[in-house]
Amino acid sequence: MVLTFFGLTINEAPQIRLGLFSTINQIVFHGKGGYDFNTIYNMPIWLRKFTYSEIKKFYEEEKSSASAANKSKSPTSLVNADGTVNVPAFAEASKPYKGQTSYG
Repeated sequence: MVLTFFGLTINEAPQIRLGLFSTINQIVFHGKGGYDFNTIYNMPIWLRKFTYSEIKKFYEEEKSSASAANKSKSPTSLVNADGTVNVPAFAEASKPYKGQTSYG
């Protein structure tokens, strides 16, 4: 029978350590130089969890706004994938320049 300290067993300890160091790594990496390992490691657990959740929320919002911006743009190309000219897109892009010349 193995004695446990507050319910932590030998089988669970590596998983808990991995979660701790993964969280610290994410905060240090995504904190853009604002945090170092020792600061995060010695930080109170509640503050570390709060910092992690705020960084995670920030990057999720940034990702969703970037994907929304990409969806709002209509991807038009003047050249098709096979190398031919996309005539309707070319005609639409040429409208502002109709009748204008660079000479004269």
